Amino acid sequence: MKIVCSKSELMKSVNIVMKAVPSKTTMPILECILIDASKGEIKFTTNDMELGIETVVKGDISERGMIALNAKLFSEIIRKLPDNDVTISSDEKYQATIICEKSKFSIAGKAGDDYPYLPFVEKDHFISISQFTLKEVIRQTIFSIAQNENNRMMTGELFEINQNMLKVVSLDGHRISIRKIELKESYENRKVVVPGKTLIEISKILSGETEDMVNIYFTKNHILFELEDTIAVSRLIEGDYFRIDQMLSSDYETKININKKEFLDCIDRATLLVKEGDKKPIIIRVDDTDMELIINSQIGSMNEHLSIEKEGKDIMIGFNPKFLIDALRVIDDEVIQIYMVNSKAPCFIRDENESYIYLILPVNFNL
Repeated sequence: MKIVCSKSELMKSVNIVMKAVPSKTTMPILECILIDASKGEIKFTTNDMELGIETVVKGDISERGMIALNAKLFSEIIRKLPDNDVTISSDEKYQATIICEKSKFSIAGKAGDDYPYLPFVEKDHFISISQFTLKEVIRQTIFSIAQNENNRMMTGELFEINQNMLKVVSLDGHRISIRKIELKESYENRKVVVPGKTLIEISKILSGETEDMVNIYFTKNHILFELEDTIAVSRLIEGDYFRIDQMLSSDYETKININKKEFLDCIDRATLLVKEGDKKPIIIRVDDTDMELIINSQIGSMNEHLSIEKEGKDIMIGFNPKFLIDALRVIDDEVIQIYMVNSKAPCFIRDENESYIYLILPVNFNL
């Protein structure tokens, strides 16, 4: 094999596929990037057996072939080469040579045929969405997946398609995040649970441009994201997702309209008095025109008053401040609506169209 690519194109492609290189594995071949120039175009592939990524690299092929090279070493070599064209070649003993200007590296590789190929995904069922929208939907929900593997279903996100509506849901037992997106066309109804790790890595690849589209294909066991020059295939989490509709309610005793930035900034200030790992709640006291936020910790105490519009009863309720901050940071509205029933029931932050819903469970507190 012999290929010539610019350093910038190599780095762009390496950065994409490095997201599916496992940090730990019992299969040394998975620590490699597969460089495949055997069929008229150059492709880089990585696969951790949960997520696999393949991208097309712009460059010229002098001799067809393929080789698997240690991903971390190859990435570092390319990163530190001069900004010029790079020639990568390999011989029949899987020894690779990397040349750029006066720099020449020789490293051992592995047979490309030994590399596990990505699962084949039939392109029958799909939706099309802008990369910007998908990136935003992930950003606005991914923070409330569970971090531990005790309940695997909670480490993923529900993607539910109902005609022209995509609903994305995440939860961790303390809160639920829901985003609804109207699609430009109607599609076949479908529900899948996508691993959170996959979505985090996909989000890093997405361009964030409204004109750039991504096609998402579904099978029983896999999801495939198809971008312009890149595909990413992930296993799905098997099983039925939680019945979240039973957890949602439109009933409320207290409704508040509040400036989102003022509310977020106030909670942010209050957390200065909370050590990391300390579970001190922020207490919210609501009366007719005023919301008071109170925090007491070993470091000190703080209280602050914010102007609000209120419907319904006065209330005093406590929350984990981090959960409020996480939700408020991803809402773009200037004024938000908060719905509460009592100090023991979940609070809802949602807009009138319910394009977003954030449910947060309250916590016990002592004044």
